Amino acid sequence: MNTDPRPGTASEPIETAGRDELAAVQLERLRWTLEHAYRNVAHYRESFDEAGVRPEDLRSLSDLARFPFTAKEDLRRNYPWGMFAVPMREVVRVHASSGTTGRPTVVGYTQRDIDTWAGIMARGLRAAGAGPGDIIHNTHGYGLFTGGLGVHYGAERLGATVIPISGGQTERQVQLIRDFGATVLIGTPSYVLTLADEMERQGFDARSSALRLCICGAEPWTVALRQEIEKRLGVDALDLFGLSEVIGPGVAIECLDTRDGLTVWEDHFYPEIIDPATGKVLPDGELGELVFTSLTKEAMPVVRYRTRDLTRLLAGTARTMRRMAKVVGRTDDMLIIRGVNVFPTQIEELLLRHASLAPHYQLRLSREGRLDRLDVHVELRPEAAAGLGRIEREDLEAQIRHEIKSYIGVSVGVHVQEPDTIERTLVGKAKRIVDERA
Repeated sequence: MNTDPRPGTASEPIETAGRDELAAVQLERLRWTLEHAYRNVAHYRESFDEAGVRPEDLRSLSDLARFPFTAKEDLRRNYPWGMFAVPMREVVRVHASSGTTGRPTVVGYTQRDIDTWAGIMARGLRAAGAGPGDIIHNTHGYGLFTGGLGVHYGAERLGATVIPISGGQTERQVQLIRDFGATVLIGTPSYVLTLADEMERQGFDARSSALRLCICGAEPWTVALRQEIEKRLGVDALDLFGLSEVIGPGVAIECLDTRDGLTVWEDHFYPEIIDPATGKVLPDGELGELVFTSLTKEAMPVVRYRTRDLTRLLAGTARTMRRMAKVVGRTDDMLIIRGVNVFPTQIEELLLRHASLAPHYQLRLSREGRLDRLDVHVELRPEAAAGLGRIEREDLEAQIRHEIKSYIGVSVGVHVQEPDTIERTLVGKAKRIVDERA
């Protein structure tokens, strides 16, 4: 590659370059990626040969559709180092998934990859409204999870002060947010809500604090949940997207000046939307599965990686680069209840229309004979619990059942519970789905 891929902390010309100029950069980097992967990774060499394509067959960006997809199963099958395109002596860091459902997926980085990642994350934080002088309270987990260190290095590159608190110790976190004067809070939306609950318990009014910006990622969240966070904390809440297989956090982020979807840094990650059933590439604006090809990664390039996230690609606004709409769910999080497709975010949106309900809920799956059953458990807000009797609560449950049936088309059980009775997330993502089927 002739073009230095490492972004800086100042606004870069590529962010507002014309589409033709951006496409030329993408094509050059895409050709390099395909050649790099084919030459150095046995999996890609075999999959390309099986599909009857070679790197030199890429003559335009549309030719990428001829190349095979990469799935998470491919990464697991080549565990631990089989997807690396450089010798281990050049790999300076390794991250991995939890591996709770099988072998973990492992990703590696050269020093140049680390520098590129930090620059991309710094670019994203700047676009979201952060800058030198900000105090960033980072609750993303450190360790093998990419979230903590990915945000950390980017924030330092930006010139901000980082509080590397990670998850847990919620009571102490609230104290540090107050004492250290944090201006930016970063975490999963579910853990941010846990912090908001603890702030209220301590009598700390976040709206009078130095906090002005909250950047949330690592799990899908609705517009209603964004509004909840903004109201309770008195901040602008923006969306951050990334996944370890592609690089980590920072692949896309919402810009503060438009707040209309996440700008994808297309000079480093080439996005596609496909029909998840057929694999056919869909035009911009249509809902489908998000696919990424890395353009500048050295240690572990990915070619047409299927993220399982469902979203749309939209034309750029704040930047030349395209936006992705909020992720509405994942193909592997989709519940099929008696033939109906159900996503947790659909139910969340309905629940948060009720002022008496808190944004804490779980979906529990069980079996009735040969049929699946879905029960929705949701908490009352503390101020609503005292004034809601048994009859009113039953009426509320009946109303929610009716709304879910009308909107989604599936009959569910609804259980409106007392405050603080649903398991909270202390270290990261909320456990929205509990599968109790045998």
